[in-house]
Amino acid sequence: MESYRYLLDIALILISTKVLGIITKQFHLPQVVGSLLAGIVLGPAVLNILSETNFLMQISELGVIVLMFTAGLEADIHELKKTGKASAVIALIGVIIPLIGGFTVAYFFNKESIMANDAGASILLQNIFIGVILTSTSVSIAVETLKEMNKLNTSAGNAILGAAIIDDILGIVALTIITSLADSNVSIVAVLLKIVAFFICSIIVGFIFFKLMKFLNNRYHRDMRRFVILAFTFCLLMAYCAEEYFGVADITGSFIAGLIISNTERTKYISKNFEVVSYVLLSPIFFASIGLKMVLPPMSISIVIFAVILIIVEVITKIIGCGLGSKLCGYTGREAFQIGIGMVARGEVALIGASKGQALGLMSSSMLGPIIIVVVITSIISPILLQMAFRKKDV
Repeated sequence: MESYRYLLDIALILISTKVLGIITKQFHLPQVVGSLLAGIVLGPAVLNILSETNFLMQISELGVIVLMFTAGLEADIHELKKTGKASAVIALIGVIIPLIGGFTVAYFFNKESIMANDAGASILLQNIFIGVILTSTSVSIAVETLKEMNKLNTSAGNAILGAAIIDDILGIVALTIITSLADSNVSIVAVLLKIVAFFICSIIVGFIFFKLMKFLNNRYHRDMRRFVILAFTFCLLMAYCAEEYFGVADITGSFIAGLIISNTERTKYISKNFEVVSYVLLSPIFFASIGLKMVLPPMSISIVIFAVILIIVEVITKIIGCGLGSKLCGYTGREAFQIGIGMVARGEVALIGASKGQALGLMSSSMLGPIIIVVVITSIISPILLQMAFRKKDV
């Protein structure tokens, strides 16, 4: 018998995210916090009404793809060009310092006498791996919060956006390096070549698609709906090719698709239509799905202490690392703090990396709980801290 449970799941997610979003807004907090809390409340961690199904997982993935596509549509490409070098410096330092922080915490806790260590790799390799998987930033949470506050196109907002994208690339490279030490089938050279090839292909495809949009706009300027379909198709193809053929995150592909279209004459119309779909359906499911991931294995006292210290260290090191990079690039103290806060949230890369690490023997099963806690907690506190950081005007 065919199940229609997914309809109830979507209805519960939509109503709960909107209700909790309104409540959090009353406390002058970003509504995205309400969506994250909705997933935790409905999920296994609290009421256990919902769990992450394949359907919800796929819809949530589509949600983050569309979110990053609209971010690309709304981004100021000229401002991004200006902040390009700064974003690279911010991302690099913002990866190195949290990596050192994560490694240091793991070094003191990841011992057989303290926690069950069933991983196959050496303790040193495991500790490095813990640091690596916690370096990547959840660009989607930062983008949604900045959009909600109308700060996406500020100097700090563009730096956060650019640095978070580069951060993901660096995270993939770092993850590949560490996994290549445990898996002989992984080639770091091949991965780097694929990443370079992706950006070269993006430039070529972007130029062709831009010309196509210009031609169609001159010929079919009356029927604007077809431009939305064409744009969405391009977004999905870029996301698919990025992940499938180049090993780059699908959200990077969708963001670049948005950037390519952002200079066309139909940008505002396309963006307006995508905003509706994202707000009504896709974004709530994506952010709620992060909360649904809060399924913790049994944890000892030492593991709980490890998780708490890891959260504190990873938050502080990300702020210090990205803030230091920002200051070196000439940003004001307040902007540097805003950028550091905007890079705090850890994303799906950490969860995917943790899963892959377990399979390769790079991480013990007891470490999974703390990683989940870091991702979920930083996802919740990052929007709150980001709003506080932007609350006062720059001086």
